[in-house]
Amino acid sequence: MRALWPTRAFGREPASPHYMKTFTTLACIILTACCAFAADDAKPKIKVAADGFPSGHDTPEGIACDLARAFIKRDTTLLTNTCIRLYGPADYTAFLTNAVAGMKTEAARKEPSPGGPKSMAKVFAARHLSKNGPASYGYASFDFQDIMFVDVGVLLYDGNHSLNRTLVIKDRDGKWYAHPLPTAGSGLLGTGLNDESASEKDFLAAYEVQK
Repeated sequence: MRALWPTRAFGREPASPHYMKTFTTLACIILTACCAFAADDAKPKIKVAADGFPSGHDTPEGIACDLARAFIKRDTTLLTNTCIRLYGPADYTAFLTNAVAGMKTEAARKEPSPGGPKSMAKVFAARHLSKNGPASYGYASFDFQDIMFVDVGVLLYDGNHSLNRTLVIKDRDGKWYAHPLPTAGSGLLGTGLNDESASEKDFLAAYEVQK
């Protein structure tokens, strides 16, 4: 009986078992590499608040948004929970005290100040500073694990827009906190912050929103 499939193809001998084994191994390596690249391309998942923007201490974008929300809602509890701990500089301690007092005064007003923040309008993906100094100084001096910044755009009550650049710090507990006064103390934590280029990547381009 004639074989259904020829044992010769285009005049060549059938592939040897050794060749087929080598080919199979190579195919597995390529497949594994492709899967690894696909995994690297996968975006981390993130949950957003009712306003459509991140929230919480798990991401740098979330904590930057919470700082903006604190001023939008004039919520002193949210403000103190969002900001980095009192790690030493006296001017930072004084700033927080004055910020809380000012927020209480604003909350007591019948009408919000025209230049006050009304809502968030745009949140960009977090970025590392171009200079390594701030992160190295923060780690060596205060056990800060990482330092980044987030640009947050807000709509003001007078109809104008404002773009706020927020320094964010991952503290020793692994959570992110906002630093509303990067010039505090020696100012080394915020070195070069305002010299960074404008952000272009929206946070939605960096994460997959979890339903």
